[in-house]
Amino acid sequence: MVTDVAADRTRVLEAADRLFNARGVQAVGMDAVRAAAGVPLKRLYAAFPSKDALVVAVLQRRSGTWDAGIAAASATAASPRERLLAVYDFLGEWFRSDGFRGCAFINAFGELGGVSPAVADAVRAQKESFQRYVAGLVEELGAPPALATQLALLAEGAQTTAAIGDSPEVAAHARAAAGTLIDAALAAPTA
Repeated sequence: MVTDVAADRTRVLEAADRLFNARGVQAVGMDAVRAAAGVPLKRLYAAFPSKDALVVAVLQRRSGTWDAGIAAASATAASPRERLLAVYDFLGEWFRSDGFRGCAFINAFGELGGVSPAVADAVRAQKESFQRYVAGLVEELGAPPALATQLALLAEGAQTTAAIGDSPEVAAHARAAAGTLIDAALAAPTA
């Protein structure tokens, strides 16, 4: 019998993502992932030779989903300012979605960042990618580069606050604060 390795890999990633999101990475063993994915343990380990490799793959998959969601939210905005604010609209939708448990990257880093260099690197790569995305929008707006860091920090803080406080309205507050920061950056005299 020939197995579809790509289909097995997809089932394992989907199962691991659901389980990690619901219970945390350390609370989920490879056998639980195998059972949820419906693949033999041997094929699970053929696709992902270690739990770290599986966690990194889940994070990379999440990164692609995040990037696509942010880009889609910003794509319909009419101006650079509105594209920046659309990031917070995206957050608001995400915070209200079923299964929102906070940022998978922050959660994974909190659990494994100190003991898994591969996980820490995957988290850092995603956070740097988001920072570059915001920096590109800030540049398009013609605002000072420091605004990108401020807006990214605001988005990161909103994710953590929404998860811990179970308060999706945090996104609207972060959006309002982002608007204030953007307006202040554009009004500041240039050196």
